[in-house]
Amino acid sequence: MEINEIIKRLKEGNKRFISDTAHRKLQDSTRRELLAGGQSPFAVILGCADSRVVPEIVFDTGLGEIFTVRVAGNVANIASLASIEYAVAILKVTVVLVQGHSSCGAVSAAVDGGDLGYNLNLLLTHITPAIEQTPGGNIDEIIKKNAELNAEELVKRSEILSEAVKNGQLKIIPTFYHLQSGEVEFLTD
Repeated sequence: MEINEIIKRLKEGNKRFISDTAHRKLQDSTRRELLAGGQSPFAVILGCADSRVVPEIVFDTGLGEIFTVRVAGNVANIASLASIEYAVAILKVTVVLVQGHSSCGAVSAAVDGGDLGYNLNLLLTHITPAIEQTPGGNIDEIIKKNAELNAEELVKRSEILSEAVKNGQLKIIPTFYHLQSGEVEFLTD
């Protein structure tokens, strides 16, 4: 599937989700059986671990269609970056969305600061650049900037991803999910 087709398919799935007309296809035993031999997802979503943001539901996709990487604050850390490299290099995925969302607790925790223990403090350092680059910004502006910066980090920190982008084989797009409406806003296209 071509990159623009994939983006269109994701947007159409999100419209169905918003309008409560989701198809909910490819989620049965036949699909599970088909996928037992392998996978070929058409997109990667680097999203937050927040339980209210489930990419497969938000984009009305079935089993095996999206390679989902979830970590608090949708940050490009070593584990998430390596997972995305796998999807691009091995599974030949051509679209990556970095999806921030309204009311993100990880971004709020990073803004609030304080000592939250070694592991969480380390994770939140990935969000600090968004805070620094959005002086006086509201939380949604910081969350959007965080998605944009993490999309950039994927390219900066990965030869696999940067080469694929440079060769036109991969598109990385920051997005913002509105919890209340269900809309996914594409921050670039």
